[in-house]
Amino acid sequence: MTRHSHRVRSAGVELAVTDSGIPAGHPDAPTLILVHGYPDNSETWLPVVGRLESRYRVVTYDVRGAGASTAPKGRSGYTLDLLVEDLAAVMDTVSPHRPVHLVGHDWGSIQLWEAVTAEHLTHRIASFTSISGPCLDHVAFWVRRRLRPRLRGLRQLFVQSLRSWYVAAFHLPGAVLFWQIGGAGLVTRALRMADEWPDATAVSPTLASDGAHGINLYRANVLVRGARPRERRTDLPVQLIVPVGDRFVTPALLDDTGLWCTNLWRRDVPGWHWLIRHEPDRVARWISELIDHVEPPDPDPGSDQTATRSPLDRLRVGRELPDRGKVVVVTGAGSGIGRQTSLAFAERGAEIVAADIDADAAARTATLCRDLGAPATHHQVDVGDAEAMEALAKAVERDHGGADIVVNNAGIGMAGPLLDTSTEDWERVLRVNLWGVIHGSRLFGQQMSARGEGGHIVNVASMAAFTPSRSYPAYATSKAAVLMLSECLRAELADASIGVTAICPGVVNTGIVSATRFVGVGDAEQQRRRTVTNRLYARRGFTPEKVADAIVRSVDRNRPVVPVALEAQVMRLVSRLAPRTTRRLARIDPTTRL
Repeated sequence: MTRHSHRVRSAGVELAVTDSGIPAGHPDAPTLILVHGYPDNSETWLPVVGRLESRYRVVTYDVRGAGASTAPKGRSGYTLDLLVEDLAAVMDTVSPHRPVHLVGHDWGSIQLWEAVTAEHLTHRIASFTSISGPCLDHVAFWVRRRLRPRLRGLRQLFVQSLRSWYVAAFHLPGAVLFWQIGGAGLVTRALRMADEWPDATAVSPTLASDGAHGINLYRANVLVRGARPRERRTDLPVQLIVPVGDRFVTPALLDDTGLWCTNLWRRDVPGWHWLIRHEPDRVARWISELIDHVEPPDPDPGSDQTATRSPLDRLRVGRELPDRGKVVVVTGAGSGIGRQTSLAFAERGAEIVAADIDADAAARTATLCRDLGAPATHHQVDVGDAEAMEALAKAVERDHGGADIVVNNAGIGMAGPLLDTSTEDWERVLRVNLWGVIHGSRLFGQQMSARGEGGHIVNVASMAAFTPSRSYPAYATSKAAVLMLSECLRAELADASIGVTAICPGVVNTGIVSATRFVGVGDAEQQRRRTVTNRLYARRGFTPEKVADAIVRSVDRNRPVVPVALEAQVMRLVSRLAPRTTRRLARIDPTTRL
């Protein structure tokens, strides 16, 4: 596709603008303006432009002092109000009568925040996608809130301060000289060694001058805005794309953005600061999803006209409902921990997919979730059946766009000596307790990885995972395997920003004991032991609601292993500090006391 270049005059400079033109077959295509950061110029957007220009009119320009644009004299020519004037001049040229969609990276995003919060320009803007560039005023207020004597906030401030070392360096007298005497080569090598710039990325011939001139962006704006911030708000649709591996902008720095934006979506995605260089396909897709949400495209003739769920629904930021729009899949959702977990996420605004081998029980859970105002569906699924789990995963992807959180909770109990446990008993307990978790983790983990927007998998293990006993070897073995599986999977999926948690509840008053098989005894004795054990669990009084709350917290905090009840916490500690004690306790047979 042919791109056209021209010059636009603005506030004492000439801006080099590139326009892809109106795409063939799309005469009403929206106009999209991409603004680059520091020390880049508009060339950094080329991979993304190539993936967008078939559907949109895509415009890029070199900001003042970068690329082929002219540079003002002195730092006073780089203030944010002048950068906003530049944007307005470009909008007047390329789209004088129709609002444009804005996308900014790094300093490009910083200056676009200035534009979208300026009242005189809001009618000119249709949406804004921000990548690794917060509003300077918002940052100033964020810092003030973190200065309060709270450990978590002070830690966030400390980490961000370490990553913002370059801001202070750019205020030193020799910063410009660094670029003039060969700093461009050092910066290029450093960023490639850090995997920020892919090796195949071409280095702009103007990098040295772009870096030297761009230092004035920091000198003209950072300290001024930090000392006298304004409460900058917007009602425009705003999308945050937050690379969780960003070495310069921590995800926490953007946590308060919802205070300033009424229409906000946030994506925490795997990747580094220069995500636009590494993942142009995904960045282009995420940009398109916001544009299509704001300006839905006309459906193709002959296509299914049924309204589909917007990919942005799960990303809507709302403090009153922190999981609004997220899709949560819960297995074993028909009762106990599974039902209470479904309800806990439903109260937080999530869309629930309740799966259980008992279709009526799953349907009842879905109804209870809908009574709380949450969308909910149910599926009858045997988690040990690979084909059934594959069908569930496909249905979730087709009907809901994939899962954000998966709770592999379905499980069965089994007690009795190893020597009395038959092959069929072993196959039954491993099929549900272990293979059910394997199927759920593998299938939904693949979906989350392919989507590239993170997620969380919760696997419900047991206190028995680290508490051996002669009384339940099959059950303990299955749950120990779930714990190790979760630890391995957590390491595997960390780079994809997918958290994995193993939950070890403890003695919880659920219906699992009523279905537990006690091997090696007759039917009458088996029923007696179930009755007595149920009575003991009821007397303990630890409810499934408490486990559900722990599951929700573990997702929020991305905890690796969570022993829930006090006895689980104690035995986890004993198993690590005094394993000989656990082995001695394992020799006690509580069934002889039932």
